[in-house]
Order: sequence, then C-alpha cells, then structure tokens
Amino acid sequence: MLQVTFIKAHKEDIIARLAKRNIDATQMINDAIAFDEDRKALQTSLDNTKAESNALSKEIGNLFKSGETQKANLLKEKTTQLKDAIKNFEQELKDKVDALDELLYKIPNVPNPIVPAGNTDEDNEETFKEGDIPKLHDNALPHWELAKKYNIIDFELGNKITGAGFPVYIGKGARLQRALIAYFLDKNTAAGYTEYQVPHLVNEASGFGTGQLPDKEGQMYHVTADNLYLIPTAEVPATNIFRDTLLNENDLPITITGYTPCFRREAGSYGAHVRGLNRLHQFDKVEILRVERPDNSYQALDSMVNHVKSILQDLKLPYRILRLCGGDLGFTSALTYDFEVFSTAQDRWLEVSSVSNFETFQANRLKLRFKNSEGKNELCHTLNGSALALPRILAGILENYQTEDGIKIPDVLVPYTGFEMIS
Repeated sequence: MLQVTFIKAHKEDIIARLAKRNIDATQMINDAIAFDEDRKALQTSLDNTKAESNALSKEIGNLFKSGETQKANLLKEKTTQLKDAIKNFEQELKDKVDALDELLYKIPNVPNPIVPAGNTDEDNEETFKEGDIPKLHDNALPHWELAKKYNIIDFELGNKITGAGFPVYIGKGARLQRALIAYFLDKNTAAGYTEYQVPHLVNEASGFGTGQLPDKEGQMYHVTADNLYLIPTAEVPATNIFRDTLLNENDLPITITGYTPCFRREAGSYGAHVRGLNRLHQFDKVEILRVERPDNSYQALDSMVNHVKSILQDLKLPYRILRLCGGDLGFTSALTYDFEVFSTAQDRWLEVSSVSNFETFQANRLKLRFKNSEGKNELCHTLNGSALALPRILAGILENYQTEDGIKIPDVLVPYTGFEMIS
C-alpha cells in the first residue's frame, strides 16, 4: 500500500509510472489526496473540540469550587453539546479513514523506472539466456505422456479423488518430487536462508498484509466456516511473521526459505497450454524471502536472481530471465524477474520462478518497520522469489532429460533420489 505522504510528494511521477501498468490512476490519486485533506480537517476539528471541552470542564470545576453553581450548570449544557459533537467528529473521522484505506488498498504498487511499458507477456524484456536446448529422439513425448508411460504421475486418479489440477505422484515420481524439495531447501540454507515451516492456512489480516486480498480473492480457496484462506504461496505466511513488528537495523537483512504446498483456484484456465503439470490447483514450491533496508533491497534482488540462476545451472536446464513489463507486473511488485525453462517436447517456455522487490508496498500494509541509525522508524523493503516452483521444473526435467531408454535424473539430484534413471 502506498503512503499518502509519498503520494503527495510524488503525485505526477506516480501517475506517470502507474501508466506503465496501463492504468490511468489520476482520479484515484487525486481522491486519495482529497480524502487525506478531509481527514486532517476532521482531525483538527476533533482536536479543537476536545480541547474546548477539556477547558470547559476545568472552568466548570472551578465554578463549583467557588460556589457559582448556577453558572456551572449552564456551562454543563454546553459540554453535553460538545460531547455530542466529539462523537460525530470521531465517527466522521473513522468513516473518512476507512474510505481512504479502502481506496489505497486498490492502488497497485508503483513500477520501478526500469520496468518496460507493455500490455502482455509478449512485451516482457529478455535480460538473460543460458543453456543449450537438447535434441530429443524422434519418439519424444510431452511430460503428461511420459508420466503415464512410466506410471510416475496419475492425473486421472487425482481428478477422481479431488478434481482436475490435483495430480497424484507415484513411486519414482513421488521420490523425484521429494528430492527436488530437499535439494532446493539444502541449496537455499547453504546460501544463508533460514528454513521455516509455516501454516498452510492464513487469516484475512495476513492476506491483506501481503496484498493477496482484496486483489486476488477470487484465486484463493476460502474456508468460509473459519474465514481462513489456503495459501497461494509460502510468501503469505512467511512475510506475515513480521506483521506489526518493529525491528532493529542490526536485525537486517532477514532471509527465510520454506517449503509449502500451494493452492490456487486459477479460475478460467483451460486448454492445451495448461495441460499436465503446466498449471495446477495444488502444487509444491520452495520459497525464498528477504526483509531488507531500503538502500540494500535492489542489491538483494540481484543476489536472489543469481541464486535462482545457480539452481537452474545445477539442474542443467535451458532457461531465460525476463523483466516483466508494466502490464504483466503483479499488483504488489515494483520490479519482477521471471525465470522460464524451455520445454523441448512442448516447444515452449515454462515459467518456474518469479523474483520480486515490493519495496515498502507490503511493509506499509504489514506495519513492518525498523529503527534506523538515527533512531527513527522506517519502513522495510520486502522481497521474495520461487526457488523453485516444482511442477514446471519437473515437467522440464521429464521432457528435456528423456531418452529412448527412459528419463535420466540430473546428476545433482541423484544423491536425493537414490536412482539415476526412470525406466
């Protein structure tokens, strides 16, 4: 959530940068400033009325002490009027603050100046590419066919148990899935990230804290009886560890990693491009998260990007990095880099990670601050990234590592799987 002070100080720049998201934010920004001016005026009126009431109460007390009862009683009638006015001002102030907050919740984060303008993922900028695309044998198959051939993932069984988008992993498929999770966590902790196990359901306050609510409410599974939400990513519970927290500067940076299943309704997603593991309602993901000083957050973002690079290099998968354009940028992000792995059997790129800097956007919603060297409270910057999301990584391994004799396991995973081939 943007701060009103920031909006006032950078009004024209904010409107211009939000235009990269293909949003004309002029009215929202003007309304936010007007609401805040109204709020300040109401606060002044409330403070003045309270001061007048307090002064009058003292005067009444003095009048009673001096025996001027009749005069004191006349003034008491005025204090009753002032108390009614105070209640009215307090209600008006609450309504205005709620209206301002509701509006601010609807304004997306301001894109970093280097975010390219654009409408769709076709306008994203490729910033890096590495790895050779393997040449497959003539009878190469997409991963959903390989899964059936080697009985390692059963999509139909998952559909029977729950519905489409909930696969069942079997035998070596389950072992490979577990191996990827363990490898990712080991890689992340070796890089200095502290492992956390977090809840898989969150309350409404947590959803608002990281920006999933109200923006992505329709994409989340809602447990209505308890008003809890199944997490769409470990980012939500892990970041909310620090909600309503004042840190010391020497506590930073905070670096966290964690594995969770993730749940996304993905309403309206159909077609061949979402077949198999390409898009699921339940999937596994290992996340990395950082809480940083503002002056170090973009250096930290580069570090996270390089870390995800190293994982894909270890797996020896061809990949590329995209800087997302304004039209493809997430609601809470100031700058996002997407990693995509090339699926040779499908002849297309598959997104496997997003690494984002949210600057102060989440921290303001979370009330996450630190005490700087001058002793002043300052908003932190938050960042997160997938390291990595499993479904499309698994799809990439199955498809790119297939041979006529079976599916070879990447060397780095063999110590975790205990086998070198699925056949």
